[in-house]
Amino acid sequence: MAIGAGEAAASPATLRAALDYGNTKLKAVAPGITSFPEITRAEKWTYVADGGWVGGFWPGTLWLAHLDSGDAQFRALAEAANDRLAPRRLDPRDHDLGFLFYPSWVTAYRLTGDTKWRDGAIDAANTLIQRWNATGKFIRAWGRLGTPGNAGRVIIDTMMNLDLLAFATEQTGDRKFLDIAIAHARTTQTHFLRPDGSTPHVFDFNPDTGAAIGPNTVQGYSPTSCWARGQAWGIYGFTTMYRRTGLREFRDTARKMSDYALSVLTPDGVPVWDYRSPLGVNDIKDSSAGAIMACGLLDLAKATGTSRYRDRALRILDGLVATCLTTRSARAEAILARGTRNRPSEDGVEISLPYGDYYLYEAILRVLKPTQIAKAIGL
Repeated sequence: MAIGAGEAAASPATLRAALDYGNTKLKAVAPGITSFPEITRAEKWTYVADGGWVGGFWPGTLWLAHLDSGDAQFRALAEAANDRLAPRRLDPRDHDLGFLFYPSWVTAYRLTGDTKWRDGAIDAANTLIQRWNATGKFIRAWGRLGTPGNAGRVIIDTMMNLDLLAFATEQTGDRKFLDIAIAHARTTQTHFLRPDGSTPHVFDFNPDTGAAIGPNTVQGYSPTSCWARGQAWGIYGFTTMYRRTGLREFRDTARKMSDYALSVLTPDGVPVWDYRSPLGVNDIKDSSAGAIMACGLLDLAKATGTSRYRDRALRILDGLVATCLTTRSARAEAILARGTRNRPSEDGVEISLPYGDYYLYEAILRVLKPTQIAKAIGL
C-alpha cells in the first residue's frame, strides 16, 4: 500500500527539533569516540578500526552538524576523524572509496577550502578506478584485485561511489573518471533495472568476457526480491549521475526506481527492509533506507520539476522523525533507530547505523538549509 495523498508531511518545526536532538546527542557522545561507529549493540556504538565501508559517515555527520550549528567542536572532531581515514585512500581492496571519502573529505574541502582534503579525495578516486573492468564495463564491488572470488560481481550500492569520480573529473579536468562512472551506471541500468523499476542487490558477470550471468543477492531476500536500501542507493545514485552529466537516461531510471519504491511503501513512510519480503508489510523496517531515499527524492524533485517526489520525501521524513528517533532511550548513542544491516544473516536487526544518522541529517538539511547543504555536498 502506498502512502495516501492526504497524509501529513513533516513540518519545518518538527524537522528542526529532530536536528536539535541530533546535535545534542552528538555533543554528548562524539567527544568520546576515537574510532568509526559501525553498528549499535544494546544501543551503544561498536566500532571498526579502519573504517570498514562505513568510515566516511561518522565524520560526514559531524561536518553536517558543524554546518548546521556552527559549533567549532564538531569541526575539530570531524577533521580528526577525517585524518584517521587517510590510509584508506590508497587501498583498492573494495569499491567503497566513495562511501569513505565523499561525505568526509569532499565535504571537508567544500566547506573549508583546504586542498589536502581535495587532493586526498582525488587519490581515492584514482584508487577506485583500479577496480574498473574495461571488458565488462563495470567497477568490481568486492574482493581484492587479482583474486578470483567475486571478480565479476557488481552491486547496486556502487552507484553511490560514482560521485567521487565525478568530483575527480571536476577538479582535475581529466575525463577518465567521469567516463568510467557513466559506463558503470549504464551497465547497472541495463542489467539491474526490471520492467517494474525494482532492482536486485547483485548482478554477476563473467570477469574475463564481460558476459552477463544473472541477478543474485547478499543483502536482499532473494535474487528476485528488492532490497529496500539497495533501491534507495540506486534512486540517489542515478539522480546524482543525471545532475553530473545531464544525461536524461539516468534521470528516467531514477524516476522509474522511485515510482516503484513509492508504490510499495507502507503508510507509515518507513521502508520494510525488502519490498518483496514474504512477510510483506509485517516484516521489520530499515530506517536507513528511508533516510537515503528521502535524500534521493528531494534531489529528483528538483531534477524533474515534480513536486510529488518532494511531498513523498517529506512524508518519509515525518515517519522517520515520528517513529524512529532514539528519543525514548536514555542510553542510546545514535540518533536514528529501527535500522537493519543484514537481515538474511540476522546481523543487525532493529539497531542504529552510522549511515542512517548521516542521511537523516542530509535529508533534513536539504529541506531546512538548501543553500548550505548544496555547498557542502555539491548539489
